[in-house]
Amino acid sequence: MEKIKLAIVGLTLAMFALGAVAPLPVAAQGKPQTTCLVLGGNINKDVYVDYKGQRIYFCCAACIPEFQKDPEKYLEKLKAQGITPEKISAGQEKSGK
Repeated sequence: MEKIKLAIVGLTLAMFALGAVAPLPVAAQGKPQTTCLVLGGNINKDVYVDYKGQRIYFCCAACIPEFQKDPEKYLEKLKAQGITPEKISAGQEKSGK
């Protein structure tokens, strides 16, 4: 019985080594937002909009109305860049500036 256990463990380890068995997925963690989605400049942490539990930063207050015209377009842009917006908890949502 002990030989069977060792054989199974050995086979499993060999499969991991060869890539035949994928490890359990780890939650993807993207990069933090550092640039404005609208104009591309550096973000100002005092200028933001909270949208669907996420805090989106901008370079200036003038970018907020542009974002609000089509927020999903800008969220897709973040996702395509591998950026994960800062998460906020319910009741914490507000707008900066």
